[in-house]
Amino acid sequence: MGEFIKDIEKAASDLRNGKFILIHDADDREGETDIVMASEFVTPKSIKTMRKDGGGLIFIMISNELANKLKLPFLTDLFSNLEDNYPVLKSLKANDIPYDTKSSFSLYINHRDTYTGITDIDRSLTMKRFAELIKRIGNLEDEQASEMLGKEFRSPGHIPICVASKNPLVDRFGHTELVVSILKIAGITPVGSGSEIIGNDGKALSKTKAKKYAEDNGLVFLEGKDLIKAWKKWSK
Repeated sequence: MGEFIKDIEKAASDLRNGKFILIHDADDREGETDIVMASEFVTPKSIKTMRKDGGGLIFIMISNELANKLKLPFLTDLFSNLEDNYPVLKSLKANDIPYDTKSSFSLYINHRDTYTGITDIDRSLTMKRFAELIKRIGNLEDEQASEMLGKEFRSPGHIPICVASKNPLVDRFGHTELVVSILKIAGITPVGSGSEIIGNDGKALSKTKAKKYAEDNGLVFLEGKDLIKAWKKWSK
């Protein structure tokens, strides 16, 4: 059995048990490592880890089919539809992303039981309850699902949602797609939480140092290229 398959299986097991894993996308893409976990297991302590050991944006990642069920728009599409009324949105268009063709960002949310929404307690509540909502909407009509989302969450908020492409790890290879794919492989609701890991120099933590962090903390480190291989095999 290839070494990377063992790593994939260990990562899937750790995710099912509520642990973090580390995922590096690619040297020729963002060149970043994210620390991620299944959103259903997020706690205030998890947010503290992402905030202190990650240091980047703390966000949610979901599958494209779930976003469609909840009627979540991509922000780029939303801005395009509003640019006649707000011309500034046209001038701010994200058409020059150096590592990709389109942003995966959708809405920013807070759970309605949060106060400011930014504390570790508030952000963990938003993430965990969002994952719980996803589990409840399985057989509902899309309109019912989006209504349930609105009853429990407000927007704008402090937790950005990133949506995977329709063909994850085929037409886009970002952390959103990588995380959603490993969660599906693990048999977990495809809602992940994570943060980019930033080094003390203000840049993305080098892959060497990210691997050392994973080793020191007993976490699995996955290369994007290996996860892509596993996904192609799993999704056949």
